[in-house]
Amino acid sequence: MQQRLISAAVLVPVVVGVFLLGTPWLTLGIAAVAALAAVEVVRLLRAAGLPVTSLIVIVVPTLAALVLGSFTIPEGAGIAAVAGVLVVAAIAAFRRPDVGDGFRDWTGTSFGAVYASMLAFLAGILVVAPALPSDAPLHGWFDAGRTWLLVLVLTVWSFDSFAYLAGRTLKRGRFLNHISPNKTWSGVVGGTIAAIVVAGVLTWAAGGGPIGGFVLGLVVAVAAQAGDVAESMLKRTAGAKDSGTLIPGHGGVLDRVDSFLFAAPVMYGYLVLAGHFGWIG
Repeated sequence: MQQRLISAAVLVPVVVGVFLLGTPWLTLGIAAVAALAAVEVVRLLRAAGLPVTSLIVIVVPTLAALVLGSFTIPEGAGIAAVAGVLVVAAIAAFRRPDVGDGFRDWTGTSFGAVYASMLAFLAGILVVAPALPSDAPLHGWFDAGRTWLLVLVLTVWSFDSFAYLAGRTLKRGRFLNHISPNKTWSGVVGGTIAAIVVAGVLTWAAGGGPIGGFVLGLVVAVAAQAGDVAESMLKRTAGAKDSGTLIPGHGGVLDRVDSFLFAAPVMYGYLVLAGHFGWIG
């Protein structure tokens, strides 16, 4: 517990400081987190029996965060980028003298690069977020990108916190215990209710409709839980308790951001649709 408190005392001011600085520092910070998470993904995939080309797995998420956080991406560019990763990973795998190892390298490298790159949508939120209406309660606090990034962070944190509290208190019904033995249905339900309420209130405060916010909270809760369980699946396959040891008392970087791997694309997609259909304002 002491290690956890010390780590939090060091990390929280850094995270808050980078958030307050805004772009480009916030984009650079997200890119750094994506790179560190990718290093841990490489380690886990190798422990799980998949040889990977580490350079590709680490560079792709870093570049993805820098690009998504700096430019408005043309339609279809994302699909082309994924296709490019598949092609480059295949070419890199050709060097393996054993065909089976080459195929596993191609598979592991492609998966690892795309998986870690999902964090880049955190940076993308800073670019695609539509402007907040002048009468929105949160207008003027931060720019639109940081406001919606904060909505996502608080929604995911509320889900994680209340899922933990409800699960510890009620302890009802095992949830996917073949992957993550400590999870319960009571935790999932408690966390989901919290996420729906928080997202609904914050979406209204950001100028969106509360009903849309409630739906957003539900989808973010499902995505956050899926991201956590997916990382647990990877760790169990690799025979690892934590993704790394970089954060004393907390495990690795991937352990701290696993929920955001799936939740960030959800928020990004919501904001793209909100800007297109005028849901905010």
